[in-house]
Amino acid sequence: MLYKRGKTWWVDFVDASGQRVRRSAGTTDKAAAQELHDQLRAEAWRQSKLGEAPARTWDEAALRWLEEKTHKATLEKDEQQLEWLHPYLSGKKLKDISWETIRGILEIKKKETSASTANHYLALIRGILRRANKWGWLEVLPSFEPYPVKNQRLRWLTQEEAARLLQELPPHLASMAEFSLLTGLRQSNVTGLEWSQVDMQRRCAWIHPDQAKARKPIPVSLNEQAVQVLLRQIGKHPRYVFTYKGRPVTQVTTKAWRNALQRAGIEDFTWHGLRHTWASWHVQAGTPLLVLQQMGGWASLDMVQRYAHLSADHVAQYAGNVSVHGTKKAQSPLRVVPSVV
Repeated sequence: MLYKRGKTWWVDFVDASGQRVRRSAGTTDKAAAQELHDQLRAEAWRQSKLGEAPARTWDEAALRWLEEKTHKATLEKDEQQLEWLHPYLSGKKLKDISWETIRGILEIKKKETSASTANHYLALIRGILRRANKWGWLEVLPSFEPYPVKNQRLRWLTQEEAARLLQELPPHLASMAEFSLLTGLRQSNVTGLEWSQVDMQRRCAWIHPDQAKARKPIPVSLNEQAVQVLLRQIGKHPRYVFTYKGRPVTQVTTKAWRNALQRAGIEDFTWHGLRHTWASWHVQAGTPLLVLQQMGGWASLDMVQRYAHLSADHVAQYAGNVSVHGTKKAQSPLRVVPSVV
């Protein structure tokens, strides 16, 4: 039967197995509520009499995904994305999630951020639906078409841009951004850094394997400026290094961050760009790529090769192997090495 609670219709019936089904229809339209009532009764009958498996929902799949991915270094990012997706997919049956449904959600995210970010959300949706297919919860997978994204250059800051940004940021974000520029640590490693991971006497810190993307421990050498950043944080919190009003910082890409970028005149830059900046400065200053790989905790050298074009030191010795006869020998240009924080 149907009944109302306030303005919303509710469904209430007993299925063929004697189980009572009572739930909100989520609508004020009686016709739509009746349609849902008939659909639920029909599904309950097929499950009881024909042995059909119950239709699984997005919520069930998302929960099982999180349970299976507890080892994932980027699990916190998945949780944040799922929280954003919740209003659009909660309660939906997996079999009813079509490409049209997904595309409509991605269009919203694309307008809020960018095509690249929308593709990250698509990757999570695709991963969950594929797992649901393996679990036997979903028979047919919808097609997936990510947005085309140009292969853009890595965005890194000059020394002058970095100084302007730090000047415009509020103190708690400025300290975290400066520490990121000096160590190359990822956002989650900075926000979650604890005093137990810091040795001020030896001037080092460490990232545990379960905190690292590559699942390998990362040793962090602290230069004088990085040590000074940490000294300014002493006494603010007994456990966490970086806090705001006595609480650990969990979100850095806030309105304050975006406003600071605008005031500093910096465009197309994200917090992760601080890590790119750190790596770019190191390569320009002559740090070998193998050393940079160890310092940054990258799983393979391929991930570091994208910074190789910023320094020609490793190939300069071979440049003289080719010459054109009969031409005058040109004078060698002066070599300029950029300064590093």
